[in-house]
Amino acid sequence: MSEATDAPEDLVRAVRAVGVSDERLLQAVRATPRAAFVPPDRRAHAYHDVPLPIGHGQVTTQPSLSAMMIAGLDLSGTEHVLEIGTGLGFQTALLARLAADVVTIEMWSDLAHQALRNLAGQGLRNVDLRVGDGSGGVPDRAPYDAVIVSAAFPEVPAPLAGQLCSGGRLVQPIGPGGQEQVVSFLRTPTGLERRRVLTLAYFVRLRGRHGFPS
Repeated sequence: MSEATDAPEDLVRAVRAVGVSDERLLQAVRATPRAAFVPPDRRAHAYHDVPLPIGHGQVTTQPSLSAMMIAGLDLSGTEHVLEIGTGLGFQTALLARLAADVVTIEMWSDLAHQALRNLAGQGLRNVDLRVGDGSGGVPDRAPYDAVIVSAAFPEVPAPLAGQLCSGGRLVQPIGPGGQEQVVSFLRTPTGLERRRVLTLAYFVRLRGRHGFPS
């Protein structure tokens, strides 16, 4: 087999190794070339299961960790999803293949514009990409069936909880930034119910009005 054929399978194996067995999710990983979503000087490492720097002190989420977080959303294919932290769009692309549509918000405009080009290059048209303060969500497209947060804060910001519909799922790293529990929540009529800890991980801090000061 050629390297191009083998390389995505390296990530599929890494995702299986952390316990993800959802075949739809594994196929999304297989169908999404990570090399198209990393800086050109990092493409040699695109199919290593590691975070990669993308500028502004940000890094991509490790692919197997992204997959674990997405698995925690229990997506069936019909969901309207909110993603906080687009980065260069790899996780966004996975979500777009697994949900009806994705609203994603990124603080850094240059990253957002590159992510938009990356997603368009893969023919993914069911993504609404915004530039702004992700800690406040995207209220004009709410409510959401699922919310995924790719940065850490000690609690779920109130706007994100408020934009989640009843019965919706939210996954967020809970902690100070650098030492987190990645937690899955369920929205109930009385508020957010903590379901389970998916894994331990290290994340950058969630910045913004409802996060840490920028």
